[in-house]
Amino acid sequence: MNSICILRLSAIGDVTHVIPVVLSLQEQLPGVKITWVIGKIEAKLIGDLPGVEFIVFDKKAGRKGYAELRRQMQGRKFDALLHMQVAFRANLAAACIPAHTRIGYDKARSKDLHGLFINRRIKPAPKQHVRDCLASFLEPLGLEAAPPNWQIPLSDSDHHFARDQLSADRRNLVISPCASHTLRNWPSERYAKLADHAVQKHGMKVILVGSPAPFEAEYCASIEAAMKEKAHNICGKDTLKQLTALMTHADLVVAPDTGPAHIASAVGTDVLGLFAASNPHRSGPYNSLEWCVNRYPQALEKFTGKTVEQARWGAKAEFEGAMEMITVADATGMLDQWIEAHPTSDTKTAPESD
Repeated sequence: MNSICILRLSAIGDVTHVIPVVLSLQEQLPGVKITWVIGKIEAKLIGDLPGVEFIVFDKKAGRKGYAELRRQMQGRKFDALLHMQVAFRANLAAACIPAHTRIGYDKARSKDLHGLFINRRIKPAPKQHVRDCLASFLEPLGLEAAPPNWQIPLSDSDHHFARDQLSADRRNLVISPCASHTLRNWPSERYAKLADHAVQKHGMKVILVGSPAPFEAEYCASIEAAMKEKAHNICGKDTLKQLTALMTHADLVVAPDTGPAHIASAVGTDVLGLFAASNPHRSGPYNSLEWCVNRYPQALEKFTGKTVEQARWGAKAEFEGAMEMITVADATGMLDQWIEAHPTSDTKTAPESD
């Protein structure tokens, strides 16, 4: 097998989970040519992975985007396509990609006519984490599933940015409070109380991060305003690469079900996850499930009347009031447990300047 095309456009967290697939392909098939059709924002994070040709697909371009993808695929034929996204627009993109073997999801995880654009499926795996699901796309090729290894290229300037934000003499807590779906967000006043607890009880420096989107800027500002202690608010002032460097050198990240939580997990930083609207065992920070506050079972039963066992795997509990089922005591208690499990000598320090 000489050439493989990966189709995974979004979102940040899911794209992060595809990195191990790329690394495993390069290890198991030395010399294989890998092309990745990816979203515009996501490419800013990992579009410089070594040994990968990236084709950026702009979903906002409409028909022009598909026409451009079709043009770029003219005269090409891949040995295999890994169609890793179940969305109708992704199916239309898949139709533009010529490949002999077209691997997609099993029937239980297919939707939006996904099955019409593939000719081979991954094996069913009930109650599987998204990362492990994506890792299994290598198995129909006769390869081993991708192990949980990550690599996100960062520059010296990215690390220097992180150094300038972090404290070198105390623990650094990064709070990334906003998810792409507002019903996954914890109330800002509760974040403020958690942040105050981190400063007052544990002497931590608190850094607030988020995208330049007005909603996220307002959310971080409301947390800062509600705090009794001081936070370092850099919402909208960093790039995805700089955010990744920041999380690489931070001691702990607090986040709901959102892309930055997966970035932090990928770079080896623990995540205190806040989950009620979604199931952390399916979409939580892969290496930090033990540090997730999990009120999903209670939220699911309250708003749908079903238990986790009765509901479809992956069912959301995205309802008004779901995230409010996570108390401040839940979060501060988990932070206290994390601190107890990590003596000061085990914590990270900001990178030194050259």
